[in-house]
Amino acid sequence: MRWKKQLHSLAPYQPGRSIESVKEEYHLDTIVKLASNENPLGCSKKAAEAIKESGLGLAYYPDGHAGELRSALSEALGILPNQLIFGNGSDEIIRIISRALLYPGANTVMAAPTFPQYRHNAVLEGAEIREVPLADGGHDLDAMLKAIDGQTNVVWICSPNNPTGKHIPEPLLIDFIKRVPDDILVVIDEAYKEYVVAEDFHDSLELVSKFSNVIALRTFSKIYGLASLRVGYGIANPSIIRMLEPAREPFNTNSIAHIAAKAALADQEFVEEARKLNRQGLEMFYEFCEKRNLPYYPSQGNFILIDFQQDANKVFQYMLERGFIIRSGALLGFPQSVRVTVGTEEQVSAIIKEFEAFLVTECKAIV
Repeated sequence: MRWKKQLHSLAPYQPGRSIESVKEEYHLDTIVKLASNENPLGCSKKAAEAIKESGLGLAYYPDGHAGELRSALSEALGILPNQLIFGNGSDEIIRIISRALLYPGANTVMAAPTFPQYRHNAVLEGAEIREVPLADGGHDLDAMLKAIDGQTNVVWICSPNNPTGKHIPEPLLIDFIKRVPDDILVVIDEAYKEYVVAEDFHDSLELVSKFSNVIALRTFSKIYGLASLRVGYGIANPSIIRMLEPAREPFNTNSIAHIAAKAALADQEFVEEARKLNRQGLEMFYEFCEKRNLPYYPSQGNFILIDFQQDANKVFQYMLERGFIIRSGALLGFPQSVRVTVGTEEQVSAIIKEFEAFLVTECKAIV
């Protein structure tokens, strides 16, 4: 078969270990998964009830226009309905953008390390990838600007950045966008936006209004706790949405997701509760890191990247055997760090206790 040559060297996305597989392999009764940045509170009760009460028939295709969700979201955000595009998670919108704008001869600029799907999709489309190393865990915007040329079609910005959790202050981001040629699409991936508490975080609605070459990506998978339903969205000038729509698969978001997302959007009390819990958990991690002199990045997401100053896979395996699924930094560009999702207060206390035990038994030189 005449496969695309890129597929011979491109590995599929590596998800975190599942709870059931770890239970079976290590004969454990209880597993705490803190690997994929899911909401430990689950989803809003209103979303769960909306699904139960929907009486949804499964024989019919979903609304391909996502009409009710589109209407609710445009009203909540104060934007026009035709400024929205929906995807099977924001991951799919990344693929749609890549499908529409990347091809052999074009290039794309991104930070490194950052969310790997930017690179993955660019490889699939045969575009040149220009990766700019992070500066102290954040985007090096000046270096990214220098990487742009006449063949650049897409620039990816992840703020807060995954896996470091660092955000780009609004004045720096605005100055950056002003200096990007307006025929280049600037993608601001803000999957963790609702967790952000930084006062200088950008307002993507204002950016989209001010700049015709900006699209902001958001998701219901993180703070809204609807990861299994896979629904994300992009916000942009209608002209951008109009050009992206033909690259979107028909019926790409499902009816249950529409119902749940609409209900979740209406429950901002749940969002505030999750944001508050997340801040409390991060402070617990900060205290632990400072006590043990472990480098870390203060995070605006619902995760923290901790540098254990040794093989990340060793830390990962130790925790796995004790019932905690975390993310090894070896897969994320940080071979001595692990990324940990912020769980409930009880979960954070439990994993910090195991981290302490690891330091005592495995890293006596550090303690």
